[in-house]
Amino acid sequence: MAACRMSEIFHQHIPVLLNEAVASLFTSSDGIYVDATFGRGSHSRSILDRLSPLGRLIAFDKDPEAIAYAKQYFSEDKRFTIIHRSFAHLQSSLHELNVYGKVSGILFDLGVSSPQLDNAERGFSFTKEGKLDMRMDTSQGIDAMSWLAKVEEDELANVLWSYGEEKFSRRIARAIILARQQSPITTTAQLTEIIKYAIPKTKSTQDKHPATRSFQAIRIAINQELTELETGLAQALEALAVGGRLSVISFHSLEDRIVKQFIRHHEKGQELPRGLPVKGMCFNARLKSIDKPVKPSSTEINVNPRARSAILRIAEKLS
Repeated sequence: MAACRMSEIFHQHIPVLLNEAVASLFTSSDGIYVDATFGRGSHSRSILDRLSPLGRLIAFDKDPEAIAYAKQYFSEDKRFTIIHRSFAHLQSSLHELNVYGKVSGILFDLGVSSPQLDNAERGFSFTKEGKLDMRMDTSQGIDAMSWLAKVEEDELANVLWSYGEEKFSRRIARAIILARQQSPITTTAQLTEIIKYAIPKTKSTQDKHPATRSFQAIRIAINQELTELETGLAQALEALAVGGRLSVISFHSLEDRIVKQFIRHHEKGQELPRGLPVKGMCFNARLKSIDKPVKPSSTEINVNPRARSAILRIAEKLS
């Protein structure tokens, strides 16, 4: 990708809760940090600005465009390493670098990035016509067009309900199956129109674009986002040193529920048998929450409407 195009994409991306997420992450300027979702490097740049010459930053991303951007704009900084892998491979990657269990902080900025949404060719947006792809890693895996051409109606309906919380999931699934029998569904515009006509027009359905939940659900299924998040969080806990920080920004309730439950589970510690004369103590708790969940200010939401659903949770490793 040309340098001017890279620059345009970078400037189009407005990171959410940037200062709060990075500030909560830091315990030492000499530490080893992980940006699990590099994107266009906003968080990485902020972390590097806080690092001493002895510090180190390791970034991950599945998106080849993000990797190309990192190599073009960050490669001269010797403290920085970029890895073209999902954060579900934190364990093996950090073992290879001999830093597993030694990390001072790990940051996750979940969901789809602004450059991915704004590039119609990627197929993430229901407001721009493009190829129906939706893969975050375009170098591998099945795209949304191929998946929709083969998926069974019940499975599709379940995906729309489970990952999109779409109450018209069965109507939409049926409409997609009927439409593909007439002709292949190959573009985002085609899929959007099918969904629009499948949903009854009521006040509640007009408050949000009718394709919002379905596009989210299909994207999550294609990229196995929730499964990868569960795997990534478990590996991140083991990758952190004692005292290290975990900082996670999520953008919808499914992601945030996983993060919240993960932190609570490891705050709770070991279940003790009933009857023991011990109260008010947690045994073998591995995490503790740092402050309350953080949400964007009204000022940030006005500048960047995509920030409105964001929530930041921070935890520290105890053992």
